[in-house]
Amino acid sequence: MDVNIYIPEGRPLSDAVQAFWQAARENSYSQEVIVPKGVVEIIFNFEPDTPFNTSLYGAGFVIPKCFIQGYHTAPITLDLPGSQSLFGAALHTAATKHIFGVPAGEFARKCIDLTLVDTSIHTLWHQLAESGTFPRRTALLTDWLMRRIPHLDARELAINDLFTLKTGRPLTVPGLADWLCYSPRHLSRKFHELSGMNTGQTILYLKYLKARALIHRTGLSLSEIAHICEFSDQSHFIKTFKSLAGLTPKQYRNRKSDIEGHYFENVRQVQFY
Repeated sequence: MDVNIYIPEGRPLSDAVQAFWQAARENSYSQEVIVPKGVVEIIFNFEPDTPFNTSLYGAGFVIPKCFIQGYHTAPITLDLPGSQSLFGAALHTAATKHIFGVPAGEFARKCIDLTLVDTSIHTLWHQLAESGTFPRRTALLTDWLMRRIPHLDARELAINDLFTLKTGRPLTVPGLADWLCYSPRHLSRKFHELSGMNTGQTILYLKYLKARALIHRTGLSLSEIAHICEFSDQSHFIKTFKSLAGLTPKQYRNRKSDIEGHYFENVRQVQFY
C-alpha cells in the first residue's frame, strides 16, 4: 500500500487542517472496518466507477466521488474493491463551519456527497484527479481551502486542541466550561454543534479516543489506560469502548492494523487461471 501524509505547520492552514493524506493500494482483504476516529474528513475517490460499498449504521451506502463525514459513533464496514485510490484531508472541528458554512455537528454520523454541500467540488475533483501526484493534490486543495479559512479566535483554537487531545486538561463539565468561558448549558449546545453529541457524550467520546490512541501506540496495560483516560473503573472503560468501537479494548488491540482505527478481515481469494 502506498500511503502519503502531510501535516501542515504554517497558520492559518494548520488551524483548519490536521493532515492531508493519500492512499493507493491493491487490496489483499475484502473487508475493512473503521472504528470511530473522532475526525471531520473530506475524501476524494478517484476510482468512482468501481463499486465501493459500505455499511453505515445498518444501512448500505455507495462511496461517491467525494464526500464529507463527521464524528461517527459506530464502526463503518467497507466492502473493498480490488484496488482503490483515495485522497483526503482531516479537518479541525472548529474550522469546518468557516469552510463549508455548516457546523461539523451537521455531518455527525453521516457520509454526505460533498458536491451537494459545495458545487465547486465538481471542478476541484477533476483538477485533483488529473494532477496525479500527492504534492500537487495537496497544493490544489490547500489553495481551495485558503480562500475559505479565516483566522480562528482563541476559543476556537482551544476547541481544536481539546478535540485533538492536546490540552491535557481533566475532562469534566465544570472544568471545560470554566476553561472555555461557557455556562454548562451553553457548553452542551456548543459541543452538539461541533460533534453532534451533548457534553457528557462528548467527554466519554474524547476519553475513548485517547484510550484508542494509547492502545494503538503503546504497550500500556488496559488497566493503566483506563486510569490515564479518567474512566471510573475497568468495567466503565470496557463498556464505553465497546459501545463505540463494537469491540472490547482487548479485541481491538488484537485486531488493530498499522493504520490507527482500522482493521481488516477476510483475505481476498486469489484467482488462478
